[in-house]
Amino acid sequence: MKKLLILGGGESGVGAARLGLQLGYDVFLSDRGRLSDPYRQALEEMGVSFEEGGHSRDRMVGIELVVKSPGIPDTLPLVENLRRTGAEVISEIEFAGRHADAPMYGITGSNGKTTTTLLLHHLLRCGGQDVGLAGNVGSSLAAQVADHRHAAYVVELSSFQLDGMYRFRCNSAILTNITPDHLDRYNYQFERYVDSKFRVINNMLPEDLFVYGADCDVVRDRVEHTRVVPETLSFTYRDNPSSAAAWMEGNRLVARWRDRRFSIDKREISIQGRHNVYNAMAALLVAMKTGISDDHLHRGLTTFPQVEHRLERVATINGVTYINDSKATNVDSAWYALESMQQPVIWIAGGTDKGNDYEVLKTLAREKVKTLVCMGVDNAKLISAFAGVCEIVDTRSLQEAMTAAVSRSLPGDAVLLSPCCASFDLFKNYEDRGRQFKSAVEELTKR
Repeated sequence: MKKLLILGGGESGVGAARLGLQLGYDVFLSDRGRLSDPYRQALEEMGVSFEEGGHSRDRMVGIELVVKSPGIPDTLPLVENLRRTGAEVISEIEFAGRHADAPMYGITGSNGKTTTTLLLHHLLRCGGQDVGLAGNVGSSLAAQVADHRHAAYVVELSSFQLDGMYRFRCNSAILTNITPDHLDRYNYQFERYVDSKFRVINNMLPEDLFVYGADCDVVRDRVEHTRVVPETLSFTYRDNPSSAAAWMEGNRLVARWRDRRFSIDKREISIQGRHNVYNAMAALLVAMKTGISDDHLHRGLTTFPQVEHRLERVATINGVTYINDSKATNVDSAWYALESMQQPVIWIAGGTDKGNDYEVLKTLAREKVKTLVCMGVDNAKLISAFAGVCEIVDTRSLQEAMTAAVSRSLPGDAVLLSPCCASFDLFKNYEDRGRQFKSAVEELTKR
């Protein structure tokens, strides 16, 4: 019986364990930290052997296949040692893809991939298609392949997941944009991060579809200098371009798939802002290829719900609007958040810096930000970057940050949590950060 080692006991790891059991592997799961109670219970119910709180060397012998959590770096000595002994190390998405025969619609990019993934899934569901949601959102792809097979899957793909994918094929792929992010994971070499994102088109065939954002110079330049096998379509915010498949005509978003044309006033789309027009364009092009009718496309775009942690309007209290954009973990995401603001902003930012360059935010900050509330263990870089641009307040916790934001806000202002950084200095993840922010806002409403 082949030995399958799973590193990491989160959603992807437990899902991989379920699929591994179904395929007849001898499965062992190892996690350096403590497993959450639901995942521990799931492993126990499946009868999977596991350990937590560290990795036992004696259990790492004779391993043929390793499914590694995307959060574990390839440079970890344990991973390097496993590879040296001949073990194949892959991601959960790669593992699931090897045992699925359904079309895969993969979405990646530095920003917009979660909203685009959820929107594409919503459009396809509105069109009556049986489609699963997996990757960075939804439930484990491996678990779905094991237990709840769908006719197709929409899969959000991070660069970390792509790094562990080798034979996985996207039948349609979307690359929204690429801006500096996670550079600490790529030895601070932006080109390596770009390479990682472009792995999404590996293994695609001529009958497949690759959709990309033409307004991103990095992506457009790479496409122009790369042999891209699948059919390639681009989208742009510019009016009436000659080459794009989705573009703007005044306030109307227009998308074209071969001899078919669809358009909608951008003000009808349920999620607003330029970044969401981009997301809608990308999702539309893939949905149109699948044959979704114009009526269903229109219904999907006008009924798509607000995405949690992405410019999520939490409440308006005493005339001040509180907005949760906790998912903005890099400079580009924060740029789109600030760009979309139509009122004076109290901006809460900070966390674990990933090699950020804040220069591109300064013009928007001068125009729109009354006060920058820095929230993190070490705010020195943020404070230095925005000195002289706006008022700056240095805080070390969410409670301190909220107190500072409330005391400086006036009716008509917006308090925007758009951190621009990872969350791991004060929170478990960006979801935890966003939910704690929303809880703090809820406490304000009770007062």
